[in-house]
Amino acid sequence: MLSRVADSLYWINRYVERAENLSRFVEVSEAMALDCPPGSAEPWQPLIDASGDRELFDQLYPGGGPDQVVEFLVKAEANPSSIVNCIALARENARQIRDVITTEMWEQINDLYWTLLESDSFWHQPPQEQLREIRRGCQLFYGITDATLSRDLSWQFSRLGRLIERADKTTRILDVKYFLLLPSPEEVGGVLDELQWISLLRTAGAYQMFRQSQQGVITPRAVAAFLLLDPSFPRSVRYCLDRIHETLQVVAASPVPGNPDALECLSGLTRARWSYTGIDELIAGGLHEAIDALQQDLNNLHELIHARYFVLPSLAAAEEPAAVPPAQASVSVTATSHDLACAPA
Repeated sequence: MLSRVADSLYWINRYVERAENLSRFVEVSEAMALDCPPGSAEPWQPLIDASGDRELFDQLYPGGGPDQVVEFLVKAEANPSSIVNCIALARENARQIRDVITTEMWEQINDLYWTLLESDSFWHQPPQEQLREIRRGCQLFYGITDATLSRDLSWQFSRLGRLIERADKTTRILDVKYFLLLPSPEEVGGVLDELQWISLLRTAGAYQMFRQSQQGVITPRAVAAFLLLDPSFPRSVRYCLDRIHETLQVVAASPVPGNPDALECLSGLTRARWSYTGIDELIAGGLHEAIDALQQDLNNLHELIHARYFVLPSLAAAEEPAAVPPAQASVSVTATSHDLACAPA
């Protein structure tokens, strides 16, 4: 497979996954804002921290309120990670490899793009309906991809992008809940408003599966354990890391005999670290610190995948960016924002 094709497939799915996650984040926060009693933690500003774009938001909307948060996350042109921009970048990548993806995949991402770009009736709907339609459009793209794309390298790179983005977003929203919606880090593990924890589970699309697996009271510990360590829930960190490791093994096909390389080592060690630990150990050692380390591992994993599969060896050795089409968007990777860089379209 050509590197540019693998790169595009990887980023199509990362962008669609990012858009779907953001639509769910905002949709749940809209509902939560209606139910929150006076004086409770407001659900809007933490979304900016979860997206890793606090600095950009403060530049664009100093002192911005709920309306500005929604505008920034959904359709702000100046935000490269807004939902509209993510769908546009996914569609541009798909356009350039139309001979590789299926017709049904192209039609779905193209229809979603034009709906967001030119449909006046779409933006006149209530915000909840807008977000629900975006979320369903992204989920329909996943379903079409899984139903129509052969299980060859095309599907493997598509899956890889989706899983890395999903693991990143799950850890971010959990990290924000523990540390930005609480008065102080010392209160982690205390008694919290159950409404907020239900909203967190719904933000991750996990509420019903959590209730099936946990029959007792919703507690911070139980929620964190489910989202981080559950081996069967498709949005948990452990599930994503297991599937990432499997996918990389399939992509490698015929690994070189001898010691594992950096990509194989990082993938295996990260998977093992989160497969053979307990939630009590994570909380005792600092959940925030553990999530920070995981997000750095995801950043490094992305960089190693990029260097291995998406650029020529000479460019990778020189640490040059990959040859890409003209449309680009970038967000710097920092330890404080926990953000994985946006890739070129």
